[in-house]
Amino acid sequence: MSAIDDLFQKLRQEKRKALMPFVTAGDPDLDFTAAVLQELAARGAAMCELGIPYSDPIADGPVIQASYTRALGNKIKLEQIMSMLGRVTPQLSAPVVSMVSYAIIYRKGLEAYCDEAQNRGLAGLIVPDLPVEEAATLSKICAQRDLSLIQLVTPTTPRDRALRICETSTGFVYYVSIAGITGERTELPPELADNVSWLREQTKLPICIGFGISKPEHVKLLAPAADGLIVGSAIVRRVAQAGELPREKVLADIGEYVASLIAALD
Repeated sequence: MSAIDDLFQKLRQEKRKALMPFVTAGDPDLDFTAAVLQELAARGAAMCELGIPYSDPIADGPVIQASYTRALGNKIKLEQIMSMLGRVTPQLSAPVVSMVSYAIIYRKGLEAYCDEAQNRGLAGLIVPDLPVEEAATLSKICAQRDLSLIQLVTPTTPRDRALRICETSTGFVYYVSIAGITGERTELPPELADNVSWLREQTKLPICIGFGISKPEHVKLLAPAADGLIVGSAIVRRVAQAGELPREKVLADIGEYVASLIAALD
């Protein structure tokens, strides 16, 4: 079993749901990324997503795109990100998964990337631009290393295709709450709960909802339907303030925000 399987088994036994914050690697620098990961875990985040900056991000809204641009402008390299992970993951109570373009994995080599991910303490990969038809090879390599390969289902995914995605996913299924790009929303689609309810009938995997979640009200609304909730842009926007405000203040703000979401989740 992977670390993610163990996590959700424990959460189900305790009748709890997972809050899963997202942070961009290297924005504004890797030392601060490590500090944010530590703060998120200390505040009770069940899992953390680490975005690997990419020049052509997939489905990311302006807040996360800007964070990728800042990180790439600082000449952040994959090897540096992995080195940081190797230092920080042993200190965390929450597993970390990488949100990474397949182009980055392919360029490094599928086995080489997965070996590095395993050695540096990653628990899984989310690869948003990997079609389910082409996922078999990477899925096999991940399985050999107890890495979860988490795939995405969207509101516009045909149901027969959603079934195939569930069959080839491990760890959990990432359900995209809205058609479009990431970003904070004031409201979420009314049909969201029904879509997730249908998906739950098709798979035994945990289902985690992401895109557009930013408020305790969103968390309270979706918690009954989901096993976990993913929050990205609202955290990345707060991290961006580290360029102007004292870092201790920014970390405290991020921690308090995440704590408010966890309180709503429980």
